[in-house]
Order: sequence, then C-alpha cells, then structure tokens
Amino acid sequence: MAPAAEVNGNGIAVSRSLDVLIVGAGFGGLYQLHYLRKMGYKCKVVDNAGELGGIWYWNCYPGARVDSDIPLYEYSIEDLYKDWTWSERFPSWPELRRYFQYVDKKLDLSKDVELNTSVKSAEFDIKSSRWNVTLGSGEVVDCKYFVLCTGFAAKHYVPDFKGMENYKGIMHHTAKYPQGGLELKGKKVCVIGTGASGIQTIQELGPEVGHLTVLQRTPNLCLPMNQHKLDPVVEQRLKKEGDYEKIFKYRRETFGGFHFDFLEKNGDEDTAEQKRELYEKLWSGGGFRFWLATYKDLLFDKKVNDTAYEFWAEKTRARISDPRKKDILAPLLDKQPHTFGTKRPSLEQRYYEVYNQDNVDIYSLREDPIETFTEKGIRLKNGKNLEFDVIILATGFDSVTGGLVQIDIKGTDGVSLADKWSKGTWTYLGMTTANFPNMYFLYGPQGPTAFANGPTIVELQGDWIIDAIDYCEKNNKKTMDATAQSEAGWTKHVAELCDITLFPGTDSWYMGANIPGKPRESLNYAGGIPRYVRESKEVAEKGYAGFNFDAPYDTQVKA
Repeated sequence: MAPAAEVNGNGIAVSRSLDVLIVGAGFGGLYQLHYLRKMGYKCKVVDNAGELGGIWYWNCYPGARVDSDIPLYEYSIEDLYKDWTWSERFPSWPELRRYFQYVDKKLDLSKDVELNTSVKSAEFDIKSSRWNVTLGSGEVVDCKYFVLCTGFAAKHYVPDFKGMENYKGIMHHTAKYPQGGLELKGKKVCVIGTGASGIQTIQELGPEVGHLTVLQRTPNLCLPMNQHKLDPVVEQRLKKEGDYEKIFKYRRETFGGFHFDFLEKNGDEDTAEQKRELYEKLWSGGGFRFWLATYKDLLFDKKVNDTAYEFWAEKTRARISDPRKKDILAPLLDKQPHTFGTKRPSLEQRYYEVYNQDNVDIYSLREDPIETFTEKGIRLKNGKNLEFDVIILATGFDSVTGGLVQIDIKGTDGVSLADKWSKGTWTYLGMTTANFPNMYFLYGPQGPTAFANGPTIVELQGDWIIDAIDYCEKNNKKTMDATAQSEAGWTKHVAELCDITLFPGTDSWYMGANIPGKPRESLNYAGGIPRYVRESKEVAEKGYAGFNFDAPYDTQVKA
C-alpha cells in the first residue's frame, strides 16, 4: 500500500518533494536542470510537449527555422558544441529537434524530465515557505524553488473572428500545427497573418499549393536571411582555432547577444553616399545586421530611421512585379506602416518572389477586413467570398507574459500573478516579482528578451538564477523575495529606457499592443545585454540588494 500523501500548511496533499521544479524543456529549462543537478540539487523539469526542445517541439509548421546565425543559436558549453555541426547557417526545426536529442544524450537529461505534463497551478505555502505545484494530472509537487522557463511565445493567440465555428475545412494555428504535417499539394490554402511564422509558411507553401491567399494586417519589414550550407570541415577548424569560443564570449558583450553590434557613430555623421554603402554591406551580410549592426541612433532618431526604411522599400519593391502587391507588401515612406525596427523584422529567403507567382494573392485587412468565416472559407467586408480547403492562422502570441499568467500562480498574499499583472507588469531584474518568493523566470518580461538572441539570454539569466539559489542555500535562507520598492524601481527603469527610443510609437507585441485588453507597456529591457548584465551583477555583488530574505509571511493576511 502506498504511503499517505503529506498534508502541507495549505491543507494540500503533497505527493513528492523537490529542491527545484523547472517548467519548460527548452533551452532555458534544460540549462537550469543541467547545472543545478550538477550542484547536487534534486530537480525535475515538466513540459506539456511530447519531446525536448521547448518551442521547437511546437514549431513544426512549414518552413519553421531560427533567425539567429550559427553558432549563436546553441549552448556555449564546449562539450556540446565541439562534437555538433549544423548543416546550414539558419537551421530548420527538424535539425533543432536533432540537436536537442544530441544534448539529451550528452548530458543525460531525460531521466529528470517529465513530458506531456502540464502545470495547472502553484501556490506558495507561507507556513513551510515552499511552493505547492499542481500538475495537470492532479498530482501536487512540493518544492523550495519554482523556476519558470516557459519562453516568450508559450501562449498562442487567435483573434475573435466572427463565425469561425462555421468553417468546415481544416484550420490550425501555426503553434498547433500537426506534428505529422498536412498534405497541401494542389490545395486552396489561406494564411492569416504575416509575422515570422506567417512569412516562413507562405514562402514554403507558395510553390507547393494549388492556390495561396494571404490576408495581411500589417506589412512585415522582412530582411534577407542569406541562407547557405555550412562546411563541416571549416566549422571544425573554426572550433579548434578558438573562433567559436570567441563568438560565445563576444555575444555577451553586444546589445542583442549576436556576433555583431551597433556602430559607434550616428547616422548624421555619414553622407548619403556613405549611408548607402553601409546599408548595402549590411544588407548583403544577411540576418539582423541591417537592424542591429547599423548606426547607434537608428532606433532613436526618426530621420535616420527613415533613410533605412527608404533603402528597405527600394530593395524590396524591386523584387515584386505587381504594382498592387508592391504597395501592400512594401509601401513607400509616405505610407510607412511603422518605424523600421520597432517590430522584430522577420528573415526571409524567397518571400517576396512568391507573390510573383500566378497562384498567390494577398489582401490587406486594413483596407478590407474579415467580415465573417463561412462554411467554405472567409467573406471580406466588401462582400468577396473566398473559399479554402485549409486555413492557417499565423496570428501570433500573447507574448512575453502570456506563458506565465496562463498558469494560476498565487503568491504570499493569495493574489494570482495574472491579477497582479492585469493592469501592468511588475518585475525586479526581469527575473523575479514581489510576493512570489523563490520563484524565478527567464526569457520573460522586462528582460532583454525580444531584443536579443534566445540562447544568449537564457544562459546569462540562467547563471544569475543558479547563483541566487546557491546563495540562499549556502547562507541558510528559506526565502528570497523582491521588495515592492525594488520592482517599482526596475519597472520605471525599463519604461524610461524604452521611452527614449522609437519603440513606443509602434503598436506591437513588444508593447503588448497585439492583444485586446492587455496593458500597453514596454515588455522588454531596451538597454542592451552589457548594461543588463552589469546591473543584475551589481545586485548580486551587493548581497542581492533589493531582496528580502526570510520575511515573516505567516503574519500576512491573504486576499
């Protein structure tokens, strides 16, 4: 007979106890597991996916791939990168999955990962100073530290289109695309949305389907990926000569965690000819160079920014044959959809050429919105009926905060995280929030998240969280909790850093503006990685200034 479950201070029956429970089996969660386990902590990772990889389990839609150059999009652990070689500059989702299988085998991670396991709720027990986490199965896990590595795109978003229930065809969000794929050859397909997943899906499906219709709300100011295959011999030589090691060190010193950075000069220091020469060089380099390796005031000075937009529009419009499509996809400056770079540009390989195909069309939802879904497709406001076999919703995510607040997490005062953040996000260092002691999150709100390369951030924040946990254990601290004053100061700091840029002038998921009813605020730290690292390191060096240790929570009155 199994022993009776222990009943904790909240009156909840707990089935097992851990030092650390980690949510998410992507880059962040597996990094935490590897190092905390090496330090002797009893840890488990839970994830509702069927395999390791985090977002790269769910990202299996046509054409899904990374937007960071290799070797930036991988762990900087030498024992891993020395024996792994990517096949191309920007790997696709199948290769990402193979990489996680390789990491698993090398680090022996799976034995401490529970897949197909969701987290329903979590509540802090003020009597025991521990977290009680309820899994989707109903099991309750007791842990001292609760680490959320849910990523910034864990909660997909579908707009409340009228009549969606009427449609009788096949319909999927890109985040819920069937693992086995779909047979689309010769089909009439619609893609709604032109964010990153939309761009990748469209350029992949255009040559394959019978007819492709794109419904676009806002043009994506895409940049050329300049994809190419990698030579394993060359990559091995670069590793032996220390180039990889230098890149991993340098990525911690640049604004966005890439192996390039903003120039140390402003746009007005160059003539028009010099600007064009620079823009041509950045454009041919591919990736995010045209966005994050340009003039240092590009995201601060609208006049300088306009020169970049005009260059982008010129280059892009030259690739589109149809004048109508040209204006929808790449408007001239006087009809600019938003300031360049204030929405994350998507990287493309053949996106614009797809629109030159006879079987591909595009409609602007700004000019002609969706009136309703019908049994066979979609009717636009102008009365035009469009019929489809398949509709793909590339409509984005409740980004940065959505993955955290979708879990019912209650802090020391009984208030849920969703309620606390309902009118605005409050964090300290973008890794903690007051009244939720011993709870940490990474690659989330008020960190450099969306302005940076993911693996860079999860390692930097991951190291800080690991050190914080170790500090508590070595100093016999039961709880570590951000003060209300420190999170207010940080939140103000994040807002001030954003307010001096051009970002607030654009409605984007960077500002939470893509979700109806969500507070419009800066969700990301705009000061760059070096400054963020310096500021978070200073907090740690001052004995974790801005945190309370061992606060008397049992005197609090719960909400």
